[in-house]
Amino acid sequence: MYRFFAYIILTAAACAQSSLVANLTSATGATKSPTAGANAAPNVLPNLPLLPSGRSTVIGGTIRKIDPVRDQITLSVSGGHDVRVFFDGRTQVNRDGQQVSSRALREGDRASLETLLDGSMVFARSIHVLTQSIEGECQGQVLAFDTARGEVSVRDALLAEPLKLQVPPRTPILREGQEASSTAILRPGALVKVQFRPDGAGRGVVTAVAIVAVPGDAFVFSGSVVFLDMPAGLLVILDSRDQKRHEVSFDPQALSVHGLHEGIDVTVSAVFDGTRYAATAVTINSPSISAKAPN
Repeated sequence: MYRFFAYIILTAAACAQSSLVANLTSATGATKSPTAGANAAPNVLPNLPLLPSGRSTVIGGTIRKIDPVRDQITLSVSGGHDVRVFFDGRTQVNRDGQQVSSRALREGDRASLETLLDGSMVFARSIHVLTQSIEGECQGQVLAFDTARGEVSVRDALLAEPLKLQVPPRTPILREGQEASSTAILRPGALVKVQFRPDGAGRGVVTAVAIVAVPGDAFVFSGSVVFLDMPAGLLVILDSRDQKRHEVSFDPQALSVHGLHEGIDVTVSAVFDGTRYAATAVTINSPSISAKAPN
């Protein structure tokens, strides 16, 4: 809405300027030269910025509040939490598969949102209003799992508070494409992707869990370094196999590799310690230089 008002002001200013030029031309009898007309900037509105990059997350819930002035909605997600989400002209809005305007959004609509982090704000790349069933997805870290109550608490970066979900006894739990034997793997510190749906009481019920990592897991990342902070001991790798970015921490003294810089191709062995991926070895693929952390 702010952008809309800005466009109106810009358009009005352009029209006023055109009227002033026309009046001056009429008063002086001057005419525009072909060169001036060729060099004049076209009267077009500026394009919207590109969509933010990064990991997207699907959030399902009920639209509790719509603020058309600030271009934001408040979504009540399963578990009783509210998430404030921003949108603009780049956001695609659909109702049961049919594209509609954002003005068609109504408080009380059940919706599924594909969201991205735009700085510290949550931005909606798409909003799907559903009149039938609704499901959601969160990606985060397990904070606690109550086996007696069958309740898992997951912290997602997009949510201000942890999300509490019910886990039925026979919920599919997958790890590296293989089904786990029990829910015991949902221990605190595990990184997970969780699909869920609301039940009749407004609680979120897990329908599937994908285990990304558990503390102690070893990983090998291979690809280009797209970010490097040597003093802080942090690098980001764009893995050439899945085109995903992975943040890896390292000890700059124990893993001092000459020639390490952004854009270089590396292979990094790391262990997930429950809070981060910690590098145990870094190898620059070309030229062949490597370093290992001391035992």
